[in-house]
Amino acid sequence: MTKQWRRAASSTTQKAVRAPPKRDAEDMKSLRELYRIGLGPSSSHTMGPRFAAEDFKAAYPTAARLRVTLYGTLAATGRGHLTDLAVSAPFSPTPVDIVWLPDHSLPRHPNGIQFEALDTDDSVLARRVVYSVGGGALLDEDGRPDGGDDIYPYAGMQAILEETERERLMIWELVDHHEGPAIRPYLRAIWISMQKTIAAGLNAEGRLPGTLNVPRKASAYHARAQNLAGYFGQTALQFAYALAVSEENAAGGEVVTAPTCGASGVLPAVLFFLQQQAKLSDEKIHRALATAGLIGNIVKRNASISGAEVGCQGEVGTACAMAAAAAAQLLGGSVRQIEYASEMGLEHHLGLTCDPIGGYVQIPCIERNAVAAVRAVDCAAYALLSDGQHIVSFDEVVRTMWETGRDMKASYRETARGGLARVHAVRKKGAGSVPGMGS
Repeated sequence: MTKQWRRAASSTTQKAVRAPPKRDAEDMKSLRELYRIGLGPSSSHTMGPRFAAEDFKAAYPTAARLRVTLYGTLAATGRGHLTDLAVSAPFSPTPVDIVWLPDHSLPRHPNGIQFEALDTDDSVLARRVVYSVGGGALLDEDGRPDGGDDIYPYAGMQAILEETERERLMIWELVDHHEGPAIRPYLRAIWISMQKTIAAGLNAEGRLPGTLNVPRKASAYHARAQNLAGYFGQTALQFAYALAVSEENAAGGEVVTAPTCGASGVLPAVLFFLQQQAKLSDEKIHRALATAGLIGNIVKRNASISGAEVGCQGEVGTACAMAAAAAAQLLGGSVRQIEYASEMGLEHHLGLTCDPIGGYVQIPCIERNAVAAVRAVDCAAYALLSDGQHIVSFDEVVRTMWETGRDMKASYRETARGGLARVHAVRKKGAGSVPGMGS
């Protein structure tokens, strides 16, 4: 994949500080930058670093050896996320030395990487710093993003609501207007990829890779769902579809970032479930993808979709908001009802930590995708019972999510040093009861 981002010389002597609040003047990029097809298990730890490595390889193809330094969260959970493999593979057969610095963060984001091209005497020929900021997206050292031009002139949901009401348009029609006709085949390809992942996950059995020995459940859940009627049968199907995608992601299979790999099971599960239940056309699904994508873009612009930056509220919470919006649209909702559904999807994930046990995108990540898929449909149903009017706006929830993530301890932001990851590690070591908990 060709990356369209500016290169900059690196420096590791800067004091590590948190990035400033999100910008007020930047427009949003194409949905092509949100929906990316790639290999799991993590868009920020696997997909983004691989893109960066491929770009550095293209710039310096004759290096005798490479040194890649992983900082902060990339180093803390990189082994479980396969980051070392992601940054090494593009350079093969050239040797790559991996340096892990989990206790040192670079200035702009917890997911920092430094690439160094070395000659035969180990002298540094070139050096570059990159940040993997979620969803496969990258920033250079100066904070400039990869990808194409900004094409959506919206600062947030309020501007979108005003335009849709003024022009009497649906949200997906704004996507058509700003992206042009080329976005349609792209969304078609995204939906085809999502369906393939669901099929692969439902067919697969056995255990996921890694030391946790987590069994795949999607196939069994899907089989049991056939014997359940009514609400329980429908819920079981949503679980099965979400598990199918999330288990494929955990196994390093091909998924679509929606908005990330770790949260990739929510939106496909909801879209596939509703298409099967309501006999919806692919064209309607493509339109729902467009609406969901614009919701994800708002969060990406005004907050973050990176678990390392704001916790899992930015990943599964955003995915739930995207899926709730898509579901509300598919079920005949107005733009105001769609906004309400997405607001609830994110609001009720506020404060959700990112605490992957063992550093794997498995526990609690896989179950969270399944539960969030069902919640998304519930949010859509709730919104459709209303007239779409409510007190807290989507933009306010996005801002709250951003501030909550900034207040969250680093141990709860994908470092695997807090929350469930810490509790499990303590129990595994046989240390007895965990402080503050029962035995």
